[in-house]
Amino acid sequence: MILGVAAIAYAQKVNVDSNPSAPFATYKTYTWTPGAPSLESLTEQRIHTGVNAQLQAKGLTPADSNPSLYVASFALTKTEPQLIANGFGPWGFGGGFATVDTLVKGTLVVDLYDASTKKMVWRGVATATMSDKSSKNASKIDKALEKMFEKYPPSAITSR
Repeated sequence: MILGVAAIAYAQKVNVDSNPSAPFATYKTYTWTPGAPSLESLTEQRIHTGVNAQLQAKGLTPADSNPSLYVASFALTKTEPQLIANGFGPWGFGGGFATVDTLVKGTLVVDLYDASTKKMVWRGVATATMSDKSSKNASKIDKALEKMFEKYPPSAITSR
């Protein structure tokens, strides 16, 4: 049971928000604008490649001039201590010991801005625990972007 709870705690969280009045059907082209890049240039390249692939799969094309959307990404990391209990001691009471480990939580934000109004129209945010292995982090980036862009373009919300 404890392992199941730990797996849930480390699961990737993805949230998406959008402006319901934005004309998503009119957005056909995009270009990148500065955000807050990852401290590792290979990670930043992976993010841009992944976002480009997702946008192009949705029918958008890159444009050097007059884009309908600007895209910015932000990659942030934060270290958090984690207490790890190692047993309950003899006879199940006290006497166990604990260690403190450091987790690195990563947050990836992808923002889309309407080029004509310069206002944000869509945001995807993913948070997960980072790995020491770059291949695992690359996989987490890909999965996060897939989850984000499942909800692009947003479906029309009707109020009742």
